[in-house]
Amino acid sequence: MAEAVTWFLLSGMLMCGLLLHSVHKQEVHENNPSKKPNFIIILADDIGWGDLDANQQERKANNTPNLNQLAEQGLRLTDFHSPASTCSPSRAAILTGRYGLRNGVTHNFAVGSVAGLPLSEVTFSQLLQKAGYYTAMIGKWHLGHNGPYSPTNRGFDYYLGIPYSNDMGCTDTPGYDLPRCPPCESYGPQVIRVKRSAHGDCYSKTGLPLMENNSIVEQPLDLWTLTEQYRSAATRIIHNARERGQPYLLYLALAHMHVPLAPPLSPDASSTNHRVYKASLREMDNLVGAVKSASDETDKDNTLIWFTGDNGPWEKKCQYAGSVGPFMGKWQTSRGGGSAKRTTWEGGHRVPTVVYWPGRIPANNTSSALLSGMDIFPTLLSLAGVTPPSDRRYDGIDATNILLHGEQGGHEFLFHPNSGAAGRFGDLQTVRMGKHKAFFITGAAEACGGATGEQQLHNPPLIFDLERDEAEETPLDAQTLEYQAAAERITRGREELLWDIATDQSVSTADYSTDDSAAPCCNPRHAVCRCSTLG
Repeated sequence: MAEAVTWFLLSGMLMCGLLLHSVHKQEVHENNPSKKPNFIIILADDIGWGDLDANQQERKANNTPNLNQLAEQGLRLTDFHSPASTCSPSRAAILTGRYGLRNGVTHNFAVGSVAGLPLSEVTFSQLLQKAGYYTAMIGKWHLGHNGPYSPTNRGFDYYLGIPYSNDMGCTDTPGYDLPRCPPCESYGPQVIRVKRSAHGDCYSKTGLPLMENNSIVEQPLDLWTLTEQYRSAATRIIHNARERGQPYLLYLALAHMHVPLAPPLSPDASSTNHRVYKASLREMDNLVGAVKSASDETDKDNTLIWFTGDNGPWEKKCQYAGSVGPFMGKWQTSRGGGSAKRTTWEGGHRVPTVVYWPGRIPANNTSSALLSGMDIFPTLLSLAGVTPPSDRRYDGIDATNILLHGEQGGHEFLFHPNSGAAGRFGDLQTVRMGKHKAFFITGAAEACGGATGEQQLHNPPLIFDLERDEAEETPLDAQTLEYQAAAERITRGREELLWDIATDQSVSTADYSTDDSAAPCCNPRHAVCRCSTLG
């Protein structure tokens, strides 16, 4: 009997010990700094701050249920900004952690661009790849598609996507756009030259290419199946990563919400209201949901998902443009022109942003820390234990403590460069400091209806209090003490940054030259370079 009791106690202690060892092993595994986290960066195109339901809960819409869930289970960043308010400059700054005046990318590259993001620049994908990560990119690149400028030469082991915007080429079944673009030519010799047609903003002579690594696999691509191709590739990459046991970076640069929109609606469906845009928003949200599900099924507790945008909505596209929410730029719109994409008004660069990491980022939280897409670079490297090159200066900040520990510190100053509406490309024409935002130059992009407004210089600057006036309608009185104190600090901060850039020995210069032969073409003997290897 005594032996039985002793055996029972010993076996119980053994089982308890094994259980404690298992729990301890799990805790060590989850907190083991040697186990590198996975990163999924989802970058939406031309998305409005107000397109995320969670940012406008009073609206009671149901267009983004998966993103809403991501916010409920993670952290919603309400004062997060794209580094620029148009495509190429924003993406270059995200990948390098540096303003366009440092990395050289100040405006968009073209279909015929011979170069791209300067080769002297280092991307976070290159650094993570060197640190042992499997790196994959799906979607829009727009930083150079020829030779050494392509994604697979800038730190990505795998690439599937469009080398630039999805309106920079024709398709056989066009999506919804304004103006409605015609289908590609289906016959005749191909002249490798991209030109705008009589329809205004429609590229008519070269088909939109879908590329896998460095090969064109479909031209012109089918916009109506693109989302499914991206979903399939993204989920495959995530599931394969678990089998390899290798940490991974997935950079998913969506076609949504850039026109042309190609949602799961009949091409003949009525587009007289916002049905098309809402359907596209739901399609994008479903894609995000599929990526989240795949991540949760594989390595949930070790994967960070960061959703954000490259700039605000393209107002000139009217019903096919998104919502800026309360950030309407009323000072500008009352004088004519749009105040979203391609401008430094809040609607042009304040973007919906959610970060999700179960067990590491507290659920259902909101942060108003002043942050930028440039902060992705140092934050990912910090979490991966990777040190960036010390031979250059960076503008992004490490947001790890904001994401994981709820700290509210952010940028003391955030500078918004001109992206095409007024002044010289890349000029730091607007400065944010705390609740104050100063405009040294104001200007507008084309609005729905064609109004553009005029460029104006402001010396002293125009300053808004965003806490009291998020619509940027009424600037502060320049005679008040509040204005004078803010103007002095902002002007000094702007001058210090400009001097820092002027004395930076690591500033790059982008080559923006173009050549007809640089346009991607899989078969120049066929109309619009027509070919397909998809089976």
